[in-house]
Amino acid sequence: MNSHGPDGQQVVWAVVATDIGPLLLAATRDGLVNVVFHASDAVRGKALDRLASRLGSAPVEAPDSPLLAEAIRQVEAYFAGTRRDFDLPLDWSLISGFNRQVLRELTSGVPFGSVVGYGDLAGRVGQPGAAQAVGVAMGSNPLPVVVPCHRVVERDGGIGGFGGGLETKRKLLALEGVLPEPLF
Repeated sequence: MNSHGPDGQQVVWAVVATDIGPLLLAATRDGLVNVVFHASDAVRGKALDRLASRLGSAPVEAPDSPLLAEAIRQVEAYFAGTRRDFDLPLDWSLISGFNRQVLRELTSGVPFGSVVGYGDLAGRVGQPGAAQAVGVAMGSNPLPVVVPCHRVVERDGGIGGFGGGLETKRKLLALEGVLPEPLF
């Protein structure tokens, strides 16, 4: 498989060091397509194989790619505390249907420093009984951090689950001022 899919789609990637560990960022000409937590060699290899399979082209490591430059800059600024919102083109091709609808609502309707319950988010997309389905959508989010699934919590005040691990979710919520910084 080459670096371009059947329609000439190029997929580029880079790893960015953050306060929550290395993040793999991948982009196409349409925008940021994937963010992967804990991007160790093993995790990175699986993620890149999955991207190649889903997008039809082998991702190419290209940390200086113009397709990634702005995403890298904004992710670094977010973790430095100088950026509250991401303003990036997003390639939603890895997610569809209800999950995409929920993630788009999350992106546009739950700002930095706030949280929303799973059920409340379900209601916002016209499916008030679909709290569990919202949880599935959060777990399948291909763009965590940028599409802020860490801002979705349980109705009773519990933190809820998180694909990047609960400690990662706590750190992201602390960065946004929702939770206190861990003492150690």
